[in-house]
Amino acid sequence: MGLNAANSPEILRPVNPWFMALSLFVAMLLRFIPVDRDWLMPDFLALVLVFWNIRQPRRIGIGAAWCFGAIMDVHSSSVFGEHALAYTLLSYFAITIHRRVMWFSPLMQAAHILPLLLAAQAVTVVIRVLFGANFPGMWIFAESFLTAALWPLTQFVLIAPQKLPMNRDEDRPI
Repeated sequence: MGLNAANSPEILRPVNPWFMALSLFVAMLLRFIPVDRDWLMPDFLALVLVFWNIRQPRRIGIGAAWCFGAIMDVHSSSVFGEHALAYTLLSYFAITIHRRVMWFSPLMQAAHILPLLLAAQAVTVVIRVLFGANFPGMWIFAESFLTAALWPLTQFVLIAPQKLPMNRDEDRPI
């Protein structure tokens, strides 16, 4: 088993709230990229929401997830509340398992968040089907697998600013 958050020798700096907001905003902008429906596009916003819900559950919570979901509903012209419900449930369950997930390596963390991403995507598919859309097929769930596969990279990128030392001093052991 590799190093993970529980037994890592590093002490992380506190998270800058502006960095959290910026990362969520950038993830939302990446979600706004128009792509053909035949292309698989990871849900960057869901990924960053899950990350911050696991790392900082008291700062980014269910309310923020609902707001971002409502923005996505307006952007995608879907049934209002579709993404809001999916992101809210995703955040709730991410907060529920956040202590457990932190004990594992990034690959095992990805395995833990994959069912959450699949469930959130299933919620959106069920709502679309209930409102008259055709079932797109099982291939649509490949998006959740792609999103979960990006977890280790996302974790590396979003934790990097916390690893920077406040003052460079060669004499300090930490």
